[in-house]
Amino acid sequence: MKKDIISKELIKKLIVKDISKYILGIEIDEVKFLDKEFERIESKRADIVVDVKNFILHLELQSSYDSKMNYRMMRYWLDIKEITKLPVKQYLINFSNKNMKNYLEVDNVKFSFEIINIKELDCERFLETNSPDAIVLALLCDFKDNKPEVIVEKILIKLKKLLNEREFKKYFMIMEELSSLRDLKQTIKEVEMRLSDITFEDYPSYEIGMEKGFNVGITRGIEKGIEKGIEKGIEKGRLAERKKLIKMMLDFGIPFEVIAKKLDTDVDSLKKVINEN
Repeated sequence: MKKDIISKELIKKLIVKDISKYILGIEIDEVKFLDKEFERIESKRADIVVDVKNFILHLELQSSYDSKMNYRMMRYWLDIKEITKLPVKQYLINFSNKNMKNYLEVDNVKFSFEIINIKELDCERFLETNSPDAIVLALLCDFKDNKPEVIVEKILIKLKKLLNEREFKKYFMIMEELSSLRDLKQTIKEVEMRLSDITFEDYPSYEIGMEKGFNVGITRGIEKGIEKGIEKGIEKGRLAERKKLIKMMLDFGIPFEVIAKKLDTDVDSLKKVINEN
């Protein structure tokens, strides 16, 4: 069966529409990217520049503090304005823990833009909706006193209840893309492995599919991810790889007897592999 291919360009468009609608309050019907047209000599390029018919929307996603961010935003504004001649709305989406200046006053020049300190937005505001587009944005907001894995689990469970498998895969990819802004990719992966009720065969992240295969694939039967892992890591792999994979399955609580049956061997042989130096 041919897998659906969801491009990073499409994911980026979905993220832009979600941020615009649910955080900035701007409805965008069609996303037409212009950011590649504004590359400067110093290799600094605006993150996201979108033609919204009667104006240009510029989103800058900043994960770390930059004391000269106001100068950068002004340079971007000049580039965009010079080429498009349209009104420009600029938003700095700040993911850092420090505030940055949203204005520049130098000589006779006065310039300003809007800053959204996204970590100040309550994630519950997005989790309480039934819109998948809003729910995924909870990943970027203030978790209050909750651990990241708690919020990630809430997001995944709610998405699974609202969406079919194909749609879930699309929003999972959006989560993966957003996770890089808060260094949460590993957390998402670990939570996914715990949620055994979510299928993984066609996940966009094959690594997650493989690792989750060790958790649920053995007990469910023949699964693509676990079969490839076993074939490569146990049947054909080196001793160190065999030990690592068997120990991983044991850590997931899979009994010796189940592992032995799946590998067409006996419990004593498995224990011998584990104990070998």
